Amino acid sequence: MYIHRQSCFLVGKDIRVSDIHLEHESISGQHAVIQFREYKFMDDEGYLIKEVRPYIIDLESTNGTILNGEKLEPARYYELRSTDLLKFGYSTRDYVIMEGDEVDE
Repeated sequence: MYIHRQSCFLVGKDIRVSDIHLEHESISGQHAVIQFREYKFMDDEGYLIKEVRPYIIDLESTNGTILNGEKLEPARYYELRSTDLLKFGYSTRDYVIMEGDEVDE
């Protein structure tokens, strides 16, 4: 799934509102959001660089969101990086973050 095509994606069990629909019984209706946010920094030569990076926030779900084996604190943004592994609730499915040059269009 190409998640860069929208500014944010709602992950959850509620098919009426979720962009990424997951059916496991331990996943909340509105479980988490993957959002793209602009990150600004100065490079070594003093130029302002702007990048858009993905972040995840757990929406105070009942059974939590797991990033690389660690349960996330609810209502706090975490930056996602290439090869990060996500789990939602007690589902045994793993979701891997991949950069655009790592997948075929």
